[in-house]
Amino acid sequence: MSELPIVPHFIRGRIRTHAGARSAPVYDPAQGQVARTVGLAEAALVHEAVDSAAAAFPAWAATPPHLRARVLFRFRALVEREMQRLASIITSEHGKIISDARGELTRGLEVVEFACGIPQLLKGDYSEDVGRGIDAVALRQPLGVVAGISPFNFPAMVPMWMFPVALACGNTFVMKPSERDPSLAVELAFLLREAGLPDGVFNVIHGDKAAVDALLEDSRVEAVSFVGSTPIAESIYRRGTASCKRVQALGGAKNHMIVMPDADLDQVVDALMGAAYGSAGERCMAISVAVPVGRETADRLIEKLAPRVRALKIGPGSDDTNDMGPLITAAHRDKVRAYLDVGIEEGASLIVDGRAVEVPGHEEGFFLGGCLFDNVARDMRIYKEEIFGPVLSVVRAASFDEALTLVNDHEFGNGTALFTRDGHAAREFLHRVRVGMVGVNVPIPVPMAFHSFGGWKRSLFGDHHMHGAEGVRFYTRYKTATLRWPVGPSVGADFVMPTQK
Repeated sequence: MSELPIVPHFIRGRIRTHAGARSAPVYDPAQGQVARTVGLAEAALVHEAVDSAAAAFPAWAATPPHLRARVLFRFRALVEREMQRLASIITSEHGKIISDARGELTRGLEVVEFACGIPQLLKGDYSEDVGRGIDAVALRQPLGVVAGISPFNFPAMVPMWMFPVALACGNTFVMKPSERDPSLAVELAFLLREAGLPDGVFNVIHGDKAAVDALLEDSRVEAVSFVGSTPIAESIYRRGTASCKRVQALGGAKNHMIVMPDADLDQVVDALMGAAYGSAGERCMAISVAVPVGRETADRLIEKLAPRVRALKIGPGSDDTNDMGPLITAAHRDKVRAYLDVGIEEGASLIVDGRAVEVPGHEEGFFLGGCLFDNVARDMRIYKEEIFGPVLSVVRAASFDEALTLVNDHEFGNGTALFTRDGHAAREFLHRVRVGMVGVNVPIPVPMAFHSFGGWKRSLFGDHHMHGAEGVRFYTRYKTATLRWPVGPSVGADFVMPTQK
C-alpha cells in the first residue's frame, strides 16, 4: 500500500505531505481495488490548517466583495476548462457514471455563479432620520474561520454548496472531505489558487473522526457545515453549538413519491428510474419510497416498473452508456445487500433482486443491481431506515390522505414529490406536507442555487439551509449601528430610556 499514490493535504496554498502514522485506502469501486491512499490527519495538522485560515482572515475579510467575486468568476471558468478531468477523478473514486459526475460539477458551479453576485447580496440597509439627526445602518460581516465536512456521495457538489458562499462573504475555510473519495477537494483547491485566491484562505485536510473532533474543539472555528447521516449530524450539531459555534448539519432522508391515480404512469416510471437508481441510489435526495394511491395504480406501476429495473445496464462509471455504476465500497454494498434479507424476512415482496448482477471484466467491483420491493409496510426496517443504495420500496396507500400521513409521520423530512394532473391535490400537498423540499411532477426537487437546500425534522439540525439567501445569512453576522454627528454644545445627560423624539 505504501507504493500507491498518496492524496495530500492542502494548507497555506501548497501541498502538505502527510507525515502521520494513520492512513486509509481509497478504492476504485469499479475494479474493487485500492487505487491510492489518504493520510488521516491528527489534531495537530487540523490546528495547522486552522492557523493558516486564521492568519489569512483579516486581509481576505478586508478585500472588497467585488474583488472576492472576481476570484470566483475565474474559478468558475477554470472548473469548466477542467470539467472532463475533474469528472473522471470523481468517477474513479466514487464510481458514478461520468455524465452524472459532470452534472454534479455543473450543479456545484451554479452555487459559484450565485456567490459571484455577493456585492449585491451583502448590501446593507440604511435608515435616515430614525431620530432627530440620527441615522441607522445595518451590515453583514464575515464570521472568520469556518469549516466544511462533506460526504462521499457528492465530492464536488456538496463542498461547492459550502465554500463559494463562505469565501464570497469574506470568511476563510477549512474543508474536510470524505476520506473515501478525497482527491477532488485538493483539485478544487489548486484551481482556487490558480484563480487568484490568496494562500491560506482555503485549506483541505483529510481525516476521520479525529479530524472532525479537532475542528469542533478548536475555538477559532466559528461555524461548521456538515452533510451526512442523521446520527453524526445530530452529534456535530450538539457538540458544535455547545461550543457556541454556528452549525448547519444536514442528515438522512427517506424521500417519498406519491403517485395519484390520474398521473401519467409512463412519466412516473421514467422519473422513478432516474430518481431511485441514479448514482446507485447514493443520493440524499433519491426517491427510495414510491406510494401509489389505489390498488389499480399500484398494480399498473409495478407492471411497468419491474421490467425497467431488470433492464438497468450496470457497469463501470467510465462508460457513459451504463445506467448505474458500483457502490462506493464493498462494506457499503454488503450493508445494502443485508437490507434485502431484512426486507424478505419482514414480509415484503422482492420483485426485482439485483444481488446476482455480474459485470464482465469487473468481477471484483462493488456492483449491485437495481432492487424493487412491493407490499412494504410502514413498520418495516427497509421503510424506516435510510438504505442509501439502489433499492426502491413500494408502499401502497388507499387514499391521498393516507399517503400524505405516511410522509408526514416519517422521522425524516428531506425531500418528497407528488405526481398528478390535479392542481387542487398538488396545492394541498404543497401546503400540508411536512418536508423541506417538495416536487410536483419533479422527482428530485433540489432547489436552484439562488434558493436554499435543506430538509425538516431529523433531516436538518440548525436554523439555516445551504446556499442561496440562507447561506449568506449563515456565513455572516448581522450588525446594526446608530449614528449621530452632534452640532453645538451638550444639552446634558438623559437618564430615561432613549426614544425617537
